[in-house]
Amino acid sequence: MTPHERLRALGATLDRRDLPVYEGAGKDPCEPVLGLGPREARVAIFGRDPGRDEIKVGVPFVGAAGKLLRNGLHRALFARDAVTPEDRMAVQGFFFWANMVPFKPLGNKAWPISTVRSFRPPILELFADAWDGTDVLCLGEGAFSWFGLDDRAVRDRLDAHWERPDRYEAHVEVAIGGRTLRLHPLPHPSPLNATWLPKFPGLLDARLRAIGISKDRWRT
Repeated sequence: MTPHERLRALGATLDRRDLPVYEGAGKDPCEPVLGLGPREARVAIFGRDPGRDEIKVGVPFVGAAGKLLRNGLHRALFARDAVTPEDRMAVQGFFFWANMVPFKPLGNKAWPISTVRSFRPPILELFADAWDGTDVLCLGEGAFSWFGLDDRAVRDRLDAHWERPDRYEAHVEVAIGGRTLRLHPLPHPSPLNATWLPKFPGLLDARLRAIGISKDRWRT
């Protein structure tokens, strides 16, 4: 069974999928929202789960938070702000995109940790089989700590990093699937995250500068 087939099978078991949103968008509620992207993309974008706009469009990070994220990615690639929806979609093919759980929960409430754990093996398999990159932008604490779910020692290191005052500037390395990834945590750019939302564009810009992402330097 492929990772996609495993994700569809897992999705069919979820009793907290936001079925009215899927129905309203005319979308299959068993179909995961997988952005994925080029195998050779240096950077992966990793978040929590899709929202209403992501279900409608069928790719991650296109709602209010996604627009803020994509604006920053566009600045890094093209040295100018994104102006149109087409500008924001133009960044799609330069990054690898994934979520902890690729299904929309009712009320946008976070999936329980048991659900996150059940989806972790096929998501890890996607990272291993479909992406050869080195750096992960983790949107929010949940996406960051996900990389330590199955290893207490790793989780302790990630927890310690999260307590650092410079957690959004420094990165941490973890071994996943026989290779080393650099995790770059960022606050989640949700409109509800009033404390960090105004700071998000600057933090994202600094992260992308540190990684060295540009239109000519996005491949491994």
